[in-house]
Amino acid sequence: MTTQDTPRDAIRMEKKGRIVTIIIDRPEVRNAIDSDTAGALSDALRAFEADPEAYVAVICGAGGHFCAGGDLAAMVAHGENPIRERGDGPLGLSRLVLSKPVIAAVSGYAVAGGLELALFCDLRIAEESSVFGVFNRRWGLPLCNGGTVRLPRIIGHGRAMDMILTGRPVDAAEALSFGLVTRVVADGRARMEAEGLAEAMAAFPPEGMRCDRHNAIHQHAFGVEAALDHELNHAAALFDNDDALMGARAFVAGKGRHGDFSGSGKGALKK
Repeated sequence: MTTQDTPRDAIRMEKKGRIVTIIIDRPEVRNAIDSDTAGALSDALRAFEADPEAYVAVICGAGGHFCAGGDLAAMVAHGENPIRERGDGPLGLSRLVLSKPVIAAVSGYAVAGGLELALFCDLRIAEESSVFGVFNRRWGLPLCNGGTVRLPRIIGHGRAMDMILTGRPVDAAEALSFGLVTRVVADGRARMEAEGLAEAMAAFPPEGMRCDRHNAIHQHAFGVEAALDHELNHAAALFDNDDALMGARAFVAGKGRHGDFSGSGKGALKK
């Protein structure tokens, strides 16, 4: 495993094989994100995107919490207005678009902007004691990192409005029932479980997964007929890619049948 500190050490990156784990390391403020940390987080995600040997990323927080949102103390002390920030958005991610999957490993609080960070991810693994919520409702601040866009799309308008308007805490069990989280695991195991899932995903040939992920995300912008055309066009382009057909040839040769996913990764298919 290799460890890399970003220029601002509140964000750390660890790479093991094809998996990159991005760690928010500000436990003294429950991993709340100030402007420097936001920039470092954006840099880390861009580095993951640019690395051809990195297939899946995991985001987690140090010290028992995922992220408590924006650092209000820093905002007040420095007179920062996160809404006016340029670039990728206040937490360094609301406008960032990646081609590869990201998994949130949630422990403790994932609230306010921290909830939005979890929503940015494709999948969310939550520990039993984790708490989600639009806690910024309590101090009169709006969501500004994609929360009003992603939350309704993930859990539906009615449940999203419940969370947005009341600001109430949502525990892991309720979040699972909403579809807000993918799995609930024992406390202390979110990162381990997320990295295990990432490794399983990284074993697949990446081209087809990235194509399907792209189509599933971007279909919201279209009506049904246009979305179907968009899907078909992107899939057709992939079938022109010889690398994408390795899986089909491997299947014909006997791999991947009868529910066997072992050896189906791109590296294995080259053997």
